[in-house]
Amino acid sequence: MAVSFSDLSSAAGLKKLDEYLLTRSYITGYQASKDDLTVYAAVAKPPSSDYVNVSRWFNHIDALLRISGVSGEGCGVTVEGSAPVSDAIATPPATDTKAVAADDDDDDDDVDLFGEETEEEKKASEERAAAAKAAGKKKVVGKSSIVLDIKPWDDETDMKKLEEEVRKVQQEGLLWGASKLVPVGYGIKKLQIMITIVDDLVSVDNLIEDHLTAEPLNEYVQSVDIVAFNKICKYLLL
Repeated sequence: MAVSFSDLSSAAGLKKLDEYLLTRSYITGYQASKDDLTVYAAVAKPPSSDYVNVSRWFNHIDALLRISGVSGEGCGVTVEGSAPVSDAIATPPATDTKAVAADDDDDDDDVDLFGEETEEEKKASEERAAAAKAAGKKKVVGKSSIVLDIKPWDDETDMKKLEEEVRKVQQEGLLWGASKLVPVGYGIKKLQIMITIVDDLVSVDNLIEDHLTAEPLNEYVQSVDIVAFNKICKYLLL
């Protein structure tokens, strides 16, 4: 069944989208698809943190576009006044970063669908490239997309606070993505949340044992299970 939105540049449109994403990770289905890209392209700018669900979804789709692209076909979505998404948006182009930078300098009117790289990101990228070049070798880096089920102790657990504390866990190579609450039974809901990790930097087992089920989070979290584990890309650090 097709989904329809309108006027996503307005507060009313964003509020409707925020309510829609309250119980969903994606616009349709259980994986990122062209439906997400259609809506993503229609949102004029990164949404305010006032729209918690939209902001979380937007940042997750933005990260997927930067990392691996989006291949799911979706079920069909329309946004009033928005053109259909193209395959060029769904898959990041394999172009040389220096060439892209040169093109940007030549044409300031080009629209960057993936967001402009910050000075900090450029500096970090240059440092990684210099370190790899000094080592005289290339390193293959893998990334994975994982869905976790995080279960509370009982129905009295504050799930909003639980998610806030979970997202406070930060480490290099770890990115928290979309989430939703899923009923378990007897009034209890579990938090289902997606993460993207750099395989060489983050161990999922250690993340669960040393952080998500250890103090102080074990005040809220009873157990954590891996629902899905997918390799999403490999690339070379030059």
